[in-house]
Amino acid sequence: MRSPLETPKPMKLDDIYALIADDMQQVNACIQARLQSDIVLINQIGLHIINSGGKRLRPVLHLLAARALGYTGPYHINCATLIEFIHTATLLHDDVVDSSDLRRGQDTANALWGNEASVLVGDFLYSRAFQMMVEIGNMRIMAILADATNTIAEGEVQQLLNIHDPETTQERYLQVIHDKTAKLFESATQLAAVLTGQPATTETAIARYGMHLGTAFQLVDDVLDYRSSSDEIGKNIGDDLAEGKPTLPLIHAMRVGTPAQAALIRQAIEVGGREHITAVQQAIESTGAIDYTARLAQSEADKAKACLAGLPDTAYTQALHALAEFSVNRTY
Repeated sequence: MRSPLETPKPMKLDDIYALIADDMQQVNACIQARLQSDIVLINQIGLHIINSGGKRLRPVLHLLAARALGYTGPYHINCATLIEFIHTATLLHDDVVDSSDLRRGQDTANALWGNEASVLVGDFLYSRAFQMMVEIGNMRIMAILADATNTIAEGEVQQLLNIHDPETTQERYLQVIHDKTAKLFESATQLAAVLTGQPATTETAIARYGMHLGTAFQLVDDVLDYRSSSDEIGKNIGDDLAEGKPTLPLIHAMRVGTPAQAALIRQAIEVGGREHITAVQQAIESTGAIDYTARLAQSEADKAKACLAGLPDTAYTQALHALAEFSVNRTY
């Protein structure tokens, strides 16, 4: 086992995916098979979003954690697939709620087929995921994922309440991140511990790894919303501001900026749109809000890596370390 002070050999993203290439091939085949429906529109929308270039990060996390913990059975494929279905369902619903027309550089499903179809296909994916849980036949897995989907729904509602609310605090915002994003990361890694029958201490540690990683990942998304080009991140720059979402860079800039800067950002959150995007970006940069958010993301990634200290020193564990670094160093 690795000492927490040791640093694993650097790994590239391609190296990480190569480790689980066979598993991912099975997951992709399972996704294609379990997406099938007699309703043609379900197949069309499901395939559109599943094949739209996502990193499959949540199933990758589950597969890596399962292998790091020594799993050799078949159910990690099913778990990885249904985790991706749950995630995809949340994306379909998110895009409707946010009226988004671009995701991963492509037209969103709601832009192509309408809100009603997107919501209903999201419901189909949720229900298909629960059918697959029943097939696995493990009540702990069902309980973890039932709790996760409920928590995600609560996070979605809380985010809705935060929209156009400049009084949103950092604490409230971080709770939304935990519920809406990090919870499924946490579940993906926790399920690996359940499949391998780990003691409670190991299960808690690997679950917390996923939670911290998911938090870091979302915080970096907040940074990229103001720093990257739409070609890099696959969505429109300033989308969060246009939707009136008070993300952490905005919250911090209001907290430490001048009264004029705070008033500008407050108005932008309350009204939404991109009318003041340039001035808001300048306020964010001048107050150090981007660096503040990036430092918090790095802190979360460091906490994630610390949670791996007790795992066997294998290539899979090293890959989990590398994913934590990728989460904060990525540009897309």
